Amino acid sequence: MMQAAGMTTELTPAQRIAWLRLIRTDNIGPVTFRQLLKRFGSAEAALEALPALSAKAGRPMTAISQARAEDEIAGLARYGARLVAQGEPAYPRHLGLIPGAPPLISLAGGEGLDWHRTVGIVGARNASTAGVKMTRMLAADLGAAGFTVVSGLARGIDTAAHRASLPTGTIAVLAGGFDCIYPNENIPLAHDILDNGGALLTEMPLGWEPRARDFPRRNRLVSGLSLGVVVVEAAKRSGSLITARLALEQNRDVFAVPGSPLDPRAEGGNLLIQQGGRLVTNAADIIEVVSSADPARHVLFDPEWEPPADDSVDSEPVADERARLLNALSSTPIEVDELIVQTGIAPHVMQILLLELDIGGKVEWSSGQLVALRHD
Repeated sequence: MMQAAGMTTELTPAQRIAWLRLIRTDNIGPVTFRQLLKRFGSAEAALEALPALSAKAGRPMTAISQARAEDEIAGLARYGARLVAQGEPAYPRHLGLIPGAPPLISLAGGEGLDWHRTVGIVGARNASTAGVKMTRMLAADLGAAGFTVVSGLARGIDTAAHRASLPTGTIAVLAGGFDCIYPNENIPLAHDILDNGGALLTEMPLGWEPRARDFPRRNRLVSGLSLGVVVVEAAKRSGSLITARLALEQNRDVFAVPGSPLDPRAEGGNLLIQQGGRLVTNAADIIEVVSSADPARHVLFDPEWEPPADDSVDSEPVADERARLLNALSSTPIEVDELIVQTGIAPHVMQILLLELDIGGKVEWSSGQLVALRHD
């Protein structure tokens, strides 16, 4: 039986280990993970098929061992954390609706939080005194109104948002593993969050030291967990603006606090307002909008691609079809359905070919439906 995002029961211990082994395999991300489950029916079956599939892709690969997966689960337990699979009751509903949602998250705390009424607050690490004051006011007022505040545990605005919402509940999304909290100065804050009933969440394994490219990955979870995202202070090129862009791609509301045109930290927020972001002067401006927000309304417009259920799954690709697909692909993202029309390749054959190319590191997905040749 296939375990997919729509399930409402818990994975068995064996299934959880299989999911963990598969998602921790090099070059298998969330989209590839789900394509493998759709193709082979379960993580266990996908693990069995992986050696032959990766050999065809010209990149032989082996999943992590069962012992290593068991060690990670045991290690998380020592931190008071647990693995939660997409579709399980404890998996945050809003997060499960975004393209490329992580199949597994590591989660500590949060049992008493309202995960449905959530607002993200992000901003500059080198925040101004006024920015910190505004953040504290917004976070405290949102919490008093019954909203859970989500942020990324960074210095500056993130720290202020978490601290102000400690009494009412806050979620900190980590860019690294539970044992690699960044920055080190916020390790006490992470403990305070848990001690006050909040939550820590990450998709990264234990031992993972966050790198520059991991912060945008973290940011997509901040916005994905939220009904809307508030940018308090942000430079014109900043991680906070990346979070705002990701929020828009996920059909979330974006808010910005205006600032002085003379302050570089206000450039990003002011730009968002110029481009249609909602101007914020107090928490009521946010509550008025997000109280009626429902991310599930938008899911049908951006599903992840999968072949029709009634197509033959026994078809195997031939060399000519591989060549036709590679010739049709470029660095410009294209819908898979359009590729099928252009190449005449059957949907389930297209699925296995794209899996081979993905595992081989030759293509990349965007928004679940668009695929392109990898250009790095």
